[in-house]
Amino acid sequence: MCYVYIVRCADQTLYTGWTNDLARRVAAHNSGHGAKYTRSRRPVELVYAEVCQDKRSALRREWQIKRLRTEQKRLLIGSGKITG
Repeated sequence: MCYVYIVRCADQTLYTGWTNDLARRVAAHNSGHGAKYTRSRRPVELVYAEVCQDKRSALRREWQIKRLRTEQKRLLIGSGKITG
């Protein structure tokens, strides 16, 4: 099982990614071992996640979310969907 997630960084920007272990990935971001983008924007907070069937569908969904405008991402986050 894979997840697509959005974290809110300390500077209030949003970062979207995918993982097969949500808790471990958020911890990696917060320890400075996650994505280069989040290293200087710690701490991060998980604000959205959704389950995907496999890596391929997670990558596809990540790409879709990354193409959204910030306000559309905020609406998605507002749906309150955090799974895992």
